[in-house]
Amino acid sequence: MAQYTPMMQQYLKIKAEQKDAFLFFRLGDFYEMFFEDATKASQELEITLTSRDGGSNDRIPMCGVPYHSAENYIKQLVEKGYKVAICEQVEDPKSAKGVVKREVVQLITPGTVMEGSMLDEKENNFLASLSAFEDGTFAVSYNDLSTGENSVALITGGFDAALGELYSRPVKEVVVSSEFNEEHQEMLKERLGYTVSFEDETEVDEAFKSLVEDVHQEKLLVGFGRLLQYIQRTQKRTLDHLQPVKVVELKQYMTLDMYSKRNLELVETLRKGGKSGSLLSVIDKTITSMGARMLKKWMERPLLTPSAIKTRHEQVEGFLDQFMERETLRDQLTSVYDLERLAGRVAYGNVNARDLIQLRNSLRKIPEILTTLKQFQHPSIHELYEKIDPLQEVKELLETSIADDPPMTIKEGGLIQDGFNDQLDEYRDASRNGKQWIAGLEQKERQATGIKSLKIGYNRVFGYYIEVTKANLRYLPEGTYERKQTLTNAERFITPELKEKESIILEAQEKSVDLEYQLFLEVRDQVKAYVQQLQHLADQISRIDVLQGFAQVAESNSYVRPTYDTDRIIDIKQGRHPVVEQVLKGETFVPNDIYMNEETDVLLITGPNMSGKSTYMRQLALTAIMGQMGCFVPCEEASLPIFDQIFTRIGAADDLVSGQSTFMVEMLEANHALSHATENSMILLDEIGRGTSTYDGMALAQAIVEHIHEHIRAKTLFSTHYHELTSLEEDLKRLKNVHVRAEEYEGNVVFLHQIKDGPADESYGIHVAKLADLPVTLIDRATSLLEHLENNNAKTEVAASLSDEEQLSLFVEEPKTEKKEAPSGENELEKHLESLNLLEMTPMDAMNELYQLQKRIKS
Repeated sequence: MAQYTPMMQQYLKIKAEQKDAFLFFRLGDFYEMFFEDATKASQELEITLTSRDGGSNDRIPMCGVPYHSAENYIKQLVEKGYKVAICEQVEDPKSAKGVVKREVVQLITPGTVMEGSMLDEKENNFLASLSAFEDGTFAVSYNDLSTGENSVALITGGFDAALGELYSRPVKEVVVSSEFNEEHQEMLKERLGYTVSFEDETEVDEAFKSLVEDVHQEKLLVGFGRLLQYIQRTQKRTLDHLQPVKVVELKQYMTLDMYSKRNLELVETLRKGGKSGSLLSVIDKTITSMGARMLKKWMERPLLTPSAIKTRHEQVEGFLDQFMERETLRDQLTSVYDLERLAGRVAYGNVNARDLIQLRNSLRKIPEILTTLKQFQHPSIHELYEKIDPLQEVKELLETSIADDPPMTIKEGGLIQDGFNDQLDEYRDASRNGKQWIAGLEQKERQATGIKSLKIGYNRVFGYYIEVTKANLRYLPEGTYERKQTLTNAERFITPELKEKESIILEAQEKSVDLEYQLFLEVRDQVKAYVQQLQHLADQISRIDVLQGFAQVAESNSYVRPTYDTDRIIDIKQGRHPVVEQVLKGETFVPNDIYMNEETDVLLITGPNMSGKSTYMRQLALTAIMGQMGCFVPCEEASLPIFDQIFTRIGAADDLVSGQSTFMVEMLEANHALSHATENSMILLDEIGRGTSTYDGMALAQAIVEHIHEHIRAKTLFSTHYHELTSLEEDLKRLKNVHVRAEEYEGNVVFLHQIKDGPADESYGIHVAKLADLPVTLIDRATSLLEHLENNNAKTEVAASLSDEEQLSLFVEEPKTEKKEAPSGENELEKHLESLNLLEMTPMDAMNELYQLQKRIKS
């Protein structure tokens, strides 16, 4: 290091401790970056890369951002998965002997963000830790630093189950030990897109022992200890807002693996990846951001306990029954800010005066909300009312202390109201009177000198001054004015009288600002003592918000309260898909019944593509999830069992990360369902076996159906284009055939989207191709091929009962008539089409092949 200047040596020493982070090194009014940090940051942030002399022979790459606008730059880096170490000057440069002392005061990572502008207000920002044990179990711990929420869970289903658990939560960063499996690390990074950090310490600090009083499993303590150590190491401050750890017993909640969450599009869509078009977008009628976060948690973990489900449904019913009171409540909730994150900022120490004004305004609304809740008749709403503490003492403190329109910063004054502190009032009086005296002096001097343009001004460097233009200097009396500063067109002066008053005014202003800052810290600390009560209040308001939102969506969309029994009977009258019915433009959604009694475990669904098989399957799963999370459901009547798990294989997609084909992904997902499902589970399988040859696929599909029927007995919806499987109804007593109705009309297929008993009589694949506007000649040729293949198939079936000579005569082809020579291009296409064995393909593959042919014809 000897070749570098002392300041650069200091930088390099600190940077060596922050190797995996951008080091924002404070120099005056800028955060500077050097060497590789500078080069990379200039690219990521699109800022100018410069250089400076650091004492070595070569100039050092450098770039920087103003400290007052650094938050936006930090946000950009963190959103890209980077970490940022904030290195501040921790001593006054005026009193420093040599290089100013600097230290890293905070490490900002994707999972430890606290600033509101960097957070999604409707989503948690979880930091997670994942700990692996020799018996194959995993401990998962969660912390949302912005709210103080902590939870832990033990995963027994291996790494895939741990991945599924993480996938279900809005996790931004995962902490593991340095010895954690490298292949698993890569999967966390590449497959789920997490920032992976390392921490080997696993002891829970004595100061936080109270957080883990309810945690009795050593594995969970190890997992949370790792998480807590990482937070302490990166945040470098007290964490008084951390809530007691909640042990999540996963057996109390419906299990939804990451395949099912993705396929059912619960919180985001498969195509666009956004919220629009998801189940969440339809049922989210919350008003507050903390309510929106709670709704998502409920969706991630639907309930299994009948009494808990019943309680939520009764509360929704209570809100649904009284429209006017519910509308009043919704209006009141619009004035409630994010109490949960405000409490976190108070405890964390980064709250400002405007945050406290938001807290005050929110607390002002709580008495009104209580009055409205009291007007509801249902006993379950009264229970919500009784759990709310309005925290009147906190509201009164903020009413009397914080100014109504305070500045963003907390060190420039203007934070505290008049009348809150006597000493502050005295300083302010001196300052205000002094300024009035200054205004009076200006008028007096103008009259005495006759200089109308004379003015008294102030700046931080020179203090107060009298400014006179050079053209008017001759009018000044001699000996009274002392020259202070010379400008191009004017001179600035001071008088003994002004100098004396300046001292009084500036001293009062300085002391006033310092005192205000101290008073603000005292108020903040007083509020901090109520953080746990504020968190409890936030939880209750969030719950009320979610439940009234459920009532709102039930009324708007005609949802009904489901009933539950233990007879494993599904009886849904006129069921609808909650999302599809909202996005149909100018069309009416066709509802369908779903009935599966104790004697029916498998519905085998046949019918053409685009007819609604997948919609029918998905709407059953979504109805079950909605009901068990506490929401009413889209139908006229619903009686359901409580499902412990839902497994889906719907849609086709390659797993590019792990290099697995569509068919391999299909088999892996099917295996996951078959390995973990119970008789209380739901399984949805769509077109299993289509990624291989017809006979392979058909054999696999039949074997899977038989395995579920004989060994699992889960309620299963199995859609297929293998019509041969419909004969299974004769051998499998708990399997029932249903089909999606379609009709031919004037040579075209009309999809009626109605589910009827029995198997489908046709596939209508060529009709679907016709709807896709493939060339007429191609459609005709496909029809001819289909007739030929079906005819040969019929001949084969007849031949089994005939003699050799009779069999041979069946397959002797008629003499071909001579055809005119077609253009070369048409010959080429016709030969290609003849070479295709369309019936050996899945319908989707055949469609794709015909579509490619269409493109070639058009070109």
